[in-house]
Order: sequence, then structure tokens, then C-alpha cells
Amino acid sequence: MKVLNIHERLFKLSPEHVGQAIDSLASPSNILWPVGKWPPLELDKGLYQGASGGHSFIKYTVVEYVPGKRVVFQFDQDGALAAFDGRHYFEVVPRRDHVFLRHIVEGECSFKDWMFWHLLIGPMHDALLEDGLDLAENKLTGSSKTTRCSLWVTCLLYMIARKQAKKSG
Repeated sequence: MKVLNIHERLFKLSPEHVGQAIDSLASPSNILWPVGKWPPLELDKGLYQGASGGHSFIKYTVVEYVPGKRVVFQFDQDGALAAFDGRHYFEVVPRRDHVFLRHIVEGECSFKDWMFWHLLIGPMHDALLEDGLDLAENKLTGSSKTTRCSLWVTCLLYMIARKQAKKSG
């Protein structure tokens, strides 16, 4: 079954300026990945083609990186999306008088994994991406946008935090 998930944010800035958000991923100067509420995006070699890493139990490898324009992550065959044959990527898409900062997940999986995506991973992914796009918008434009996550995502985050607390305590 097919999974396609798209998030984007419109900016009235230059593509080069918006591209800084992509280039900041997995770095101390990150302005796109919402660290704190969400597990950090970590890469073993920084943001370079061939770097491996992920966030929490989602594992992937950088298969393409064009600075300021695009980064593509291929899902690994381990982690929560091990049965998911796909990728996710960030890209800067210039238009006439504006720019989109876009994130896309695309892939193929079994019906069981498709349900897992739609019930658990997808809603959390949506909230994480909206938080990340809020962060980028706030850092790049000086605004103070905050998107609220759903009650379902709040419950999932609570259950994960409890499970992690039991493991460590």
C-alpha cells in the first residue's frame, strides 16, 4: 500500500534564505527540527550523503544532499519503519514571488504497516512536522507561530514518556 504525506510552508523570502533551514538539520544551529518536545534528528557524520541516523526509533540514511535545496533520507531496514520501503525529504521549491519549504514522506508497505502509519506514526509525524515548520517560520521571519497538536498525539506522547520513564527508572 502507498503512503504519501506532504507538509509545506510558504515563505516570502529568497530560496537561499529558506534553504538555511535544511542546511541546519542535525547541527547545533538547527532551525528546522523541533528538539525538546520531539527526539532530535541525529546523524553520525552530520548532514552529508551517506550519513546514517534518525530520530528515536525511526532510522534512515542520507542518500542525497544538495545544500540549500534538498535532503533525501532513505528509511533503513531496521527501526519502526523497517518494513516501509520509502524515503522522506525536505526541499526548497521556488515560485515567482515566494518559496515553499516542503517535507514529503513516500513509500510502499503492507496493509498492517499502512495501518501502523495511519494510527500511530502518521499523526505524530504530522505534529512533529508542523512544529518544525513553525520553528523555521519563527526563526526565518521573526513570527511566533505555534500549531497545537491533537488530543490523540498528546495521548501518544504521554504513553511514550511513561514507557521511557519505566525503562529508565
